[in-house]
Amino acid sequence: MPSDRFYAKFSNTLGARGLRWAGKLNVPAYKLSGGRIGSKVGDGPVLLLTTTGRKSGEPRTAPVLYLAHGEAMIVIDTNAGNERLPAWSHNLRAKPEAEVQVGRRKLTVTAREAEGAERKELWRACNEQYSGFDEYVTWMKRTPSVWVLEPAEAGGEAGAEAVPAAAAGRKVEVEEDGDVGTTRESAAAAEDTSPSDII
Repeated sequence: MPSDRFYAKFSNTLGARGLRWAGKLNVPAYKLSGGRIGSKVGDGPVLLLTTTGRKSGEPRTAPVLYLAHGEAMIVIDTNAGNERLPAWSHNLRAKPEAEVQVGRRKLTVTAREAEGAERKELWRACNEQYSGFDEYVTWMKRTPSVWVLEPAEAGGEAGAEAVPAAAAGRKVEVEEDGDVGTTRESAAAAEDTSPSDII
């Protein structure tokens, strides 16, 4: 199996067009297969994160590498070592309620950014699972955010399967520029359309 360093370099060097196509293929393949296809980067598991577009209000789905941490899921917005933030990170800042799909299981989550000692510990844990994060940060000037996705309380039960309000009654679509690890900031700012971010 290729090393995490290989996956990190590969995802960073695909270029915007290659990453865009990979992301556009990943989301439907993941959904149709119940996570049997597109659910791993090396040893790191991948979830589908559906956020609400901060300007459009429409649901946006991106494949993202994650770490299971108790009932929470940890994601990092390294964007495959690209300087620009992935749209899902912008969207979570604007509205922290989201939906994740792991395999066939869907649940509503609330996101928050880890800080201080918690961030340091979660960064270390994520890198033990997939060391590509340490590789990405060497190519970046910004400090990536470490997001904690915690099951939302629904009717008194954590982790109830539900669809975010933004997705209710609407078709959830892959981000229009859905790719695996790069964004186009101008497109994201103008239309909430930016590529999916797997790593």
